[in-house]
Amino acid sequence: MQLLVNAVLGLSTFLYPLAVYFGSQYLEPWKIAALLIVLLLVRFAVTYSKKHWSSPLLFAGIGYCVFSMWSNELGTLRLYPVLVNGLMLFIFAWSLFFPPSLIERLARLQHPNLPPEGVMYTRRVTQVWCCFFIFNGVTAWVTAVWASLEVWSLYNGLIAYVLMGLLFAVEYLVRLRSQQHVN
Repeated sequence: MQLLVNAVLGLSTFLYPLAVYFGSQYLEPWKIAALLIVLLLVRFAVTYSKKHWSSPLLFAGIGYCVFSMWSNELGTLRLYPVLVNGLMLFIFAWSLFFPPSLIERLARLQHPNLPPEGVMYTRRVTQVWCCFFIFNGVTAWVTAVWASLEVWSLYNGLIAYVLMGLLFAVEYLVRLRSQQHVN
């Protein structure tokens, strides 16, 4: 059941830019922000007992949505992806200054005895993700401030996810190739 709830919440979050695009034709911005708050609160309730790593992100998102409700401006809703990228950058970058890096922590779930080469590799991957979040956050900001709602929705609702998927795929292929000598 929790897997289903997580899948629905993940899909809802994924579709946020499209919800803003289509919802703005029928709803005031504060109502769209209120719907996002409900989704974030449900997500928090589902992960509450686990002390999930995403809790601070959820609180920041809820706080931002409260601000969006108060401002009742469509432009404020368009800045939400900028916030998400900024928070993800903060989490990944923080782990570089206070090791182990986030990617190393994830890698150690499958490989508890990660060799020094693996630690260096995971650190580099964390740095690459930081660069991605900088690029993606800046692009999200540019589309939010200067682009049409259609361009903003296209980038933040599709292109950003395609780029993220490509980064995952390229990293996976590089990892497979760099670990061939280990197997």
